[in-house]
Amino acid sequence: MQVAPDFDSSEWSKLQLDDPMSKDWGKAVSVFRARIYSRFIDAADVLVCLDEKKPIKERRFGFAILAIDCAVVETIGAFQEGLTDTDRKSKGTFAKFLSTSPGFQKHFTLARAKKFYSDFRCGILHQAETGGESKVWSVGELIPDDAGRLTVNRTKFHEQLKADIETYKTDVPRFANLKDWFGKHLPKSLLLEKSRTNLQTWLTKKNGLPPRSITIVLSCRSAIG
Repeated sequence: MQVAPDFDSSEWSKLQLDDPMSKDWGKAVSVFRARIYSRFIDAADVLVCLDEKKPIKERRFGFAILAIDCAVVETIGAFQEGLTDTDRKSKGTFAKFLSTSPGFQKHFTLARAKKFYSDFRCGILHQAETGGESKVWSVGELIPDDAGRLTVNRTKFHEQLKADIETYKTDVPRFANLKDWFGKHLPKSLLLEKSRTNLQTWLTKKNGLPPRSITIVLSCRSAIG
C-alpha cells in the first residue's frame, strides 16, 4: 500500500524517525508533501490553470477547486491537532486552521473562518452550492470585506493554501527538541499503538510540547493508505 507516489508502507516503516539526527526526517517531510500534492493540490492546480485561460465570466471550476482545498484545510488542521478524524470536531478544526495559520490568519478571524466553513466547506461538499449570499470568484482580493458577505477568490485561496503547506511542512525539522523527545522516549510500537489524540495529550502534559509541533510522525504513521 502506497503512502505517497513511489513510496509504500513498507518503506515508511523502515525510516529511522526515532533518531533525532536521522537523515530520514528529510525523507519523511518529502513523503508528507508528496502525499498531499499528489492526491489534492496537483488536481486543483490543473483546474486553476485550465480555468485561467478562459474569460472571467466563463470560469466554472471554482467550486471544484474549493472543494479540494477545503478537504486539505481540514486534513492539515487535523494533523496539527493530532486527530485521527474530525467527527464532531470538523468546524472547530477547520476554523482554527484558517484563523491561526501563517498566511490565512491575515484574512480570517475565527468568526469569519466559521462562516467560511458553513457557507463554503459545508455548502459545496454537502449541497454543491455556497450558503447564504457567499460567492466564488476568480479575481480581486482573497476574501474582501463585503458587508458580512463572503466572496472568495478561489485562485488566491488555493495559492495561499500551498504557501501555508510549505510553512507547515517545515515544523518538524524546526523542532529539534521534539525529535529528541521522540527518539529517546517513544519507540515505534508506542507510536503505532497510541491514538494521535491520546499521544498528543500525553506529550503536551509530559513535556509541554505545543500541539502545532506534533505533526509528521503522528499523521503519517496512522494515515497510511
